[in-house]
Parts: sequence; structure tokens; C-alpha cells
Amino acid sequence: MPRPEEEVIDQGLAFDLGTLFNRRKMLGVLGLGAATAGLAACGGGSSSGSATASSSAASSSAATAASGEIPDETAGPYPGDGSNGANVLTQSGVVRSDIRSSFGTSSTTAEGVPLTIELTVLDMANDDAPFEGVAVYVWHCNRDGEYSLYSEDILNENYLRGVQVADADGKVTFTSIYPACYSGRWPHIHFEVYPDVDSITDSTNTIATSQIAMPQATNDVVYATTGYENSVSNLSQVSLDSDNVFGDDSGVTQLPTVSGDVDGGYTVALTVRVDTTTTPTGGGTAPGADGAPSGAPSGAAPSGGGPGGAPPSGAPGTPPPGSADGTSAGPSS
Repeated sequence: MPRPEEEVIDQGLAFDLGTLFNRRKMLGVLGLGAATAGLAACGGGSSSGSATASSSAASSSAATAASGEIPDETAGPYPGDGSNGANVLTQSGVVRSDIRSSFGTSSTTAEGVPLTIELTVLDMANDDAPFEGVAVYVWHCNRDGEYSLYSEDILNENYLRGVQVADADGKVTFTSIYPACYSGRWPHIHFEVYPDVDSITDSTNTIATSQIAMPQATNDVVYATTGYENSVSNLSQVSLDSDNVFGDDSGVTQLPTVSGDVDGGYTVALTVRVDTTTTPTGGGTAPGADGAPSGAPSGAAPSGGGPGGAPPSGAPGTPPPGSADGTSAGPSS
């Protein structure tokens, strides 16, 4: 839910206000953001096929209209990369394509509409060549709006988190489920890009941190299915324009192309352009980021994200942010 009294979170623009921000504002002046939103809104009450077509058209238009480096964004309060409590990236088994099930001591599988996530990473410092060999860490909430490792009833799960290494085309592919919409945030998927797989255990090694914005038309179709009931009301209270991450430009460079349907599952594909000559400014956590209430305890789950809308309590026993052993005090945000 929008919080006008708090600062808008969009850390990725701070380093490049003179170029990228001005360019985005110009896109808004030209009406491209509104056109994209209008296309996405079409088919909201249509069949899954027409909704997919509308979603794909909107995403394709956005991809065509915008270029430049993928915006650096907050990693939010539930990264699982060691910057705020648990670090799943040190665990054997995290490098995997299918992230629907937990690994290690649990094999619990997250339920939901099937989703394939395809990211193509390009190296802007090398004429947009495919960024072969970079490691991409992806994570997102489950069908109930909860994050593994953080939400109380799934503290011991690590599903919907995983790493893939980009192939010769710069591409990584994950098999997952469609994320929920929880209170205060537009539906999204987080990702971090690391120089190589050997560097993933330390979140300070990231060369990009960003988010995928899930398209409106596809959200409408998915959230009409069993298990996503809470997402319907949560989605009605937020928009791409009001979201505290995507709101600066309606997510124009973060909207993926979409194919598939609700029965067979969807595929979302996004081109991620990374410029290693700039200093990454994303990651970390900030008050109000990702829908977490300002002043929320470290590890607190999304407000209203749990079944029935009841906010799960915080994750006991997780080290506070900025702490390797749990002895340091207080969140860094």
C-alpha cells in the first residue's frame, strides 16, 4: 500500500540522475509509460489466452521503448544472501534450475501456477555481448506472499531461491511458481547478478541487483485461480505507478515479455543489461522497502502476506543485518 509519508525507494537511480533518470522522464512525457499501462490493462477480464497476448504486447512495447542499464533496486528485507540474516548462497545445492522445492533437510514444494523465468544478461561494457559465466540469484515469495527463511511457518524452508550460471548466450532459466501480490508491493521477482559462481557467498560482490515487474494482465488471470485469493485485494491497492520500487517509470525496463497460459504455465523473459563500469547502488534493505513497515524487526515477513491476511511474525534466531554471527545490533537501514 502506498505510504506517501515515507521516502520513495529507488536506489538504482541515485548514481545516474543526469542520464538514466532524465531519459525515463522523457519517456513519460512522450506518453510511452501510459501506453504501456493501457496495453497491460486490456484483457483484464478476458480469457487466459487474450490476457497473455495483452501482457506480451505491453511488455514488448516496454522493451522496445526503453534501453540502458537495468535499474539497481533494493534487495528488500528478505534476500537470503547474508545481508539480512540467513545466507542460502553458502548452502550446497543452491545452484539449480528448478527452485520450486526446498533442498537440504527439506523437500517441501511450493504450490502455484507454473512459471518459467528466463533472464538474458548482456555486458554493456563489452558492446552488449552475452555475459557468459555470470551467476544469477533469483528469489521471490510463495503463493501466500511469504518468503522462505523469513516467514514464521516456512522458516526452515529455502524454496523459491536458486542460482544459475549464464550460458554462452548470457541466458539463465528457472522453473518456479507465480509469486503472490502481498500488501504494499506490486508483484515482483528479485534477482542479483554476480561476476561468477565462486563469488555468490558474499552479497557485496554483486554487480547488479534488480527486480522483475509482473505484468498486470497476467496477474489478473493468475490471481483468479485457487490459492491466490489474498492477492486479488492486495493488487487492487497498488499500481506500477504507485509502487515504491517501480513507480518512477512504471517499470518500463523491468516488465518482461510473457507467453503461455494459466493451465500450462507462463514464461516471463527479460533482457538484463549490466554495466560493470558503474558502481552498483542496489541491494541492502531500507525502511518501507518491499512493503515492510518502517521499523519492522529484522526478518519480519510481509505484512498481510500470510494466509487469511494475518501478518506472520518475525523470524526468531536469524542474525541482524550487517552481522556475521548475530552479535551486532540493529538493522543497517
